[in-house]
Amino acid sequence: MNFLSGAFGPTCTISIDFSDADTRKQASVKKENGQTELVALFQGGESLVGNVRIEPLPGKKVEHTGVKIELLGQIELYFDRSNFYDFTSLVREMDTPGEITDKKIYPFEFSNVEMQYESYNGVNVRLRYILKVTISRSYATNIVKEKDFWVRNVSPLPEINNSIKMEVGIEDCLHIEFEYSKSKYHLKDVIVGKIYFLLVRIKIKHMELEVRRRESTGSVPNAYHESETLAKYEIMDGAPVRGESIPIRLFLSPYELTPTYRNINNKFNVRYYLNLVLVDEEDRRYFKQQEITLYRAE
Repeated sequence: MNFLSGAFGPTCTISIDFSDADTRKQASVKKENGQTELVALFQGGESLVGNVRIEPLPGKKVEHTGVKIELLGQIELYFDRSNFYDFTSLVREMDTPGEITDKKIYPFEFSNVEMQYESYNGVNVRLRYILKVTISRSYATNIVKEKDFWVRNVSPLPEINNSIKMEVGIEDCLHIEFEYSKSKYHLKDVIVGKIYFLLVRIKIKHMELEVRRRESTGSVPNAYHESETLAKYEIMDGAPVRGESIPIRLFLSPYELTPTYRNINNKFNVRYYLNLVLVDEEDRRYFKQQEITLYRAE
């Protein structure tokens, strides 16, 4: 329990607890300082039920003009930290003006909450859900306590999931075809494919497949794009010959992936790409990139 400051020092402690805290699944979330914490895990459409406990410190009392709890969904862009963009805001009034002299417990319930977006901690953006308790006061600063929780949403299986077939080459030097069994993958899926060498006149010494995430925030002219490599899979070490076929089998489960996010509240996108990298003996690098869609399955 944290002490919360009033006008001249701590006056009370506040705790926010979910009724099913002992049985509810938790998510491990990385904080800005690099440490991780466990927070309650929800899906969109669930109800949030629990209690708020307010306890004045010995010899103190809390005079207030009202107590409320809010459920907020917020997007924070790190280049604009002064502003939070609320896409969900629900309020429950818990107490009328008065004073708190002894421990009080206030039950709360937010029923069947629509939480259409998943929680996300990215390079330049954060999407978070919080419960926020505010004790309003006339002659002193308000007392505020926040509790984060995490949201993950399951997607239905895609009705259409076409394979990916592409050709790539350098005129009169290199011609390859690559094929992936599908274009949409769940987060624990396996990328299966093959690479065919039709023409090889450069000396390739190494080939690998990367999974890259591209995060886009803001809008022109203040758009920010961040790309990071999340996975590398060595396909080949050594020179291929014409007619050779190299299989691909990359498991996604070991990596920290999210679903693909498209135009989240007009604030950000997160997309994933398969990046095929070839390196020749002079360390020149050749790339071919293909977007894939990731989704969360049961």
